[in-house]
Amino acid sequence: MDFKTSQNTSATFPGGLLSYEIFWRDHQQWLSTRGYMLRSRYMPDWVPSWRGTRNPRERFSCEDGQSTPYSQIIDAIRMSDGAVVALKRFSKLYGPREGELGMFFSSDALRADSQNHCVPVYEVLDVPDDDETLIIVMPFLRIWDDPPFDTLGEIISFVQQIIEGLHFMHRHLVAHRFVFLIICFASNSTMNLRDCTWRNIMMDPSTLYPDLFHPVRDTRRRDFKGDAKHYTRTQRPVRYYWIDFGLTRRYVAEDMPPMEEIVQGGDRSVPEHQPAALEQNPTKSCNPFPTDVYYLGNVIRKHLIENNVGLEFLQPLISDMVHENPDKRPTMEEVLRRFGEIRETLTIPKLRSRLVPRDEGVMEGLIRSIGHWYRRIGYILKRTPAVPMPS
Repeated sequence: MDFKTSQNTSATFPGGLLSYEIFWRDHQQWLSTRGYMLRSRYMPDWVPSWRGTRNPRERFSCEDGQSTPYSQIIDAIRMSDGAVVALKRFSKLYGPREGELGMFFSSDALRADSQNHCVPVYEVLDVPDDDETLIIVMPFLRIWDDPPFDTLGEIISFVQQIIEGLHFMHRHLVAHRFVFLIICFASNSTMNLRDCTWRNIMMDPSTLYPDLFHPVRDTRRRDFKGDAKHYTRTQRPVRYYWIDFGLTRRYVAEDMPPMEEIVQGGDRSVPEHQPAALEQNPTKSCNPFPTDVYYLGNVIRKHLIENNVGLEFLQPLISDMVHENPDKRPTMEEVLRRFGEIRETLTIPKLRSRLVPRDEGVMEGLIRSIGHWYRRIGYILKRTPAVPMPS
């Protein structure tokens, strides 16, 4: 999918703007009239701060030397309150559904629902000199599992929220479909297809990172003056969001159960999408709601249960969610109910226990345990909830 840009299609000097960054430079002045300010790199009169230095690699240590890795997404400061937001551009051929569903989920009535974990859409902008492009303004988010989880209670909070979020969508007859738009990323991205599904889930990092972090070098502060400091999720509870509604579908009661043409997403392991299953499926279509259940179950299985010790209590539920036969998978209402029953069996000491990665070394584990127990004693004394839920 192509977007209009200026005649300059490549960097003219090391560290200069990449082709897909030119769009943002060319629209910075217009964005400022709409209340959004980009980083200095995208100012029309930008002069690289490292220019004149003898070492050409100096740009890597400069804030304005960091080129965004994404072709469609960039960060900005909302001038009215100083908040960092994300701007996401779309072709109008694909973008309207993303914007319309985002605004639907962001309506006052639905935003008040505590189970609504769909990323808010603040507004949708029509690009004035490009009748093919629009820009969606959303919160500035971070991938859900970075930094690593500290306790089992933090895992429970995450799983609770994402189950609630998908249940909320299904309750409103919306199937997410989890099909990640690979075109959102620059061609030099190192992300592989297996990653795509878990990148449909993000978190609001504003509580974890008091000084936020740089959108490109996310271990550095936004101003590039030192490392980005963060709290644990128990200390500062976070809210998780479902994102990317480009291929999401909303139905009416008369459509149920729907049958949609199969679209391969980032997770290629879906049983009903396999060649053998498709041979037995003359319509090459399926109900997207049980497929959503599989996708979510597989995220929990692959990225939590298989990577950490002590989450086996989730296995029976997850096994049902990823059942080979989609008709035998539980609905999201059943998933939410069963997860609630599981949560009730977990004791406070269990919930406060440290999450142990399966690949953790002995010395690494010892060091982490010391820090964990120091924090844990503090949580007990302060009566900090073992399952941190955002207000």
